[in-house]
Amino acid sequence: MASKSSTSGPMPGLLVFDFDGVVADSETLANTLLADSITTGLGKPTSLDDSIRLFMGKRWEDCRKAIVEWVGAPLPEGFEDTHRARSKAVMRRDVGPVAGLEAFLEAHLHVPRCVASSSSHEWLNHCVDKFGVRHHFGRSLFSATDVPNGKPAPDIFLHAARSLGVAPQACVVLEDSPAGVTGARAAGMTVIGFLGASHIRDGHAERLSAAGAHHLATDYDAVARLLATTSR
Repeated sequence: MASKSSTSGPMPGLLVFDFDGVVADSETLANTLLADSITTGLGKPTSLDDSIRLFMGKRWEDCRKAIVEWVGAPLPEGFEDTHRARSKAVMRRDVGPVAGLEAFLEAHLHVPRCVASSSSHEWLNHCVDKFGVRHHFGRSLFSATDVPNGKPAPDIFLHAARSLGVAPQACVVLEDSPAGVTGARAAGMTVIGFLGASHIRDGHAERLSAAGAHHLATDYDAVARLLATTSR
């Protein structure tokens, strides 16, 4: 665990989890599939690292705009449907939880928590049921499809806090993407840049810090240590 300051860690009134790359270890799989669709379907060579750098953490509407900018041309009719049809079954079958998630949740039953994600409700519900962590989150699964603007706007974070009756300044967010860090900071929340999933590459910690993460944690044990500093 690393911290950008010498101050003690945050004590959350609400612990807000991003989903892909924080709860679900899905970003490597999703971005591998997307990079291949762009390369083969649009003729723009795109690597896994390209996809992570350009598209990670964004809802599909915003991701589509970023793909158009990357390719330099409008998307052909049917591209989205073809990509979704090709990737949906693979994602649902192969996705798993981020290492250490369940143990962390069990050890922090006293801390209110929710999800604030760019992904759809269908995906969030599929994963929490598949991972066996429904009892930890209940129905507190908030999707950016329900707010006007996706990350890096603060809308989804403010929506989650407002729905659960918690002031933004009492919220601590676990985020793995620069877009999510930016949005959480704009919402007035404390942000832990999370580096515990399989898609993390060299330089990712620096990107999260540059986006404004207050603290960095390399895994869930590091998150637990950071949160524990406030109880001393």
